Amino acid sequence: MRLVIARCSVDYVGRLKAHLPLATRLLLVKADGSVLVHSDGGSYKPLNWMSPPASLRVSSPDETDVEVGVIEQWTVQSAKTDDRLIINIHEQIHDTSHELGQDPGLIKDGVEADLQRLLAEQIETLGSGFSLIRREYFTAIGPVDILARDADGATVAIELKRRGDIDGVEQLTRYLELLNRDPLLAPVRGIFAAQQIKPQARVLAADRGIDCITLDYDAMRGVDDIESRLF
Repeated sequence: MRLVIARCSVDYVGRLKAHLPLATRLLLVKADGSVLVHSDGGSYKPLNWMSPPASLRVSSPDETDVEVGVIEQWTVQSAKTDDRLIINIHEQIHDTSHELGQDPGLIKDGVEADLQRLLAEQIETLGSGFSLIRREYFTAIGPVDILARDADGATVAIELKRRGDIDGVEQLTRYLELLNRDPLLAPVRGIFAAQQIKPQARVLAADRGIDCITLDYDAMRGVDDIESRLF
């Protein structure tokens, strides 16, 4: 991973247009091809970014840019669309690279780990005819919680959360984009499963063609007395 602290302006050009005026920012260039632009505020989310696959080209600025103080221009080109992230660097304050190695992935807390195990054992919860391919299906951007096949033999990727929010849907979307490039698995559809799913996450999932399923953790563990329920 390369970390660059620089005074820069940033323009996103493509389906959407966005501009970040000149300021000091952190630029992250990751081994997977993604480039992220961070500030010292705004929580953990980048101000702008280009998702992989993408290529980075560094070039000298033209005369007009030189006149306003640009010393180097980065063009981050998406491999799938015409979208570009253009970073005009005015001053480079720090530049370092680090080899992080293979990441083992997120270690889930007890409830999420139990949900994954229980759903793998009770895969028919997702529908009649479902069968398990494997848990923790490895990809280049992290493990998919569960990979399964539905009654028609189609591949299904399942992302599990205790509380399902927009970030979980975005995570599953990235997995689906990657998995659908594998001709042995494609087409792959997604299921977002959680104990609670926020309304905004349901809307985004529906827009992405992802199904949402609410899981009853107690019932799956066998500690919920279904017969004693009024409803």
